[in-house]
Amino acid sequence: MAQLVALVLDKIELLRPVLDAWQRAGAGGVTLLHSTGPGRLRAAFRDDLPLMPSIHDVLSAHELHHRTIFTVVEDEATAKRIVAATKEVVGDFTEPGTGILFVLPLAHVEGLHKKGRGASSGGQG
Repeated sequence: MAQLVALVLDKIELLRPVLDAWQRAGAGGVTLLHSTGPGRLRAAFRDDLPLMPSIHDVLSAHELHHRTIFTVVEDEATAKRIVAATKEVVGDFTEPGTGILFVLPLAHVEGLHKKGRGASSGGQG
């Protein structure tokens, strides 16, 4: 059964090593989103921001950003390899400042394989 592997990565400096690890573990393609959570947004309202901050002002602070990355893979074994590879890069997810990693089974997937692309290239990216 196809699996969705998703990671909300707090330490954006680890993004490139995580992406490389996912590729080595069998992720055919990865989607990357710039993201932030409500706790980080609350922290954005600091004394050093303008009285009427723009979204750019609020989101430009380094501590507000994290990255959400996800991939769809064909089977549970590949998902497990990606989880293990992620832990090698990020470390123990029970530690603060690491992020959250989860895997979901997918009942139905279309578009994972595209015409003219090999099975290993996946449908994302």
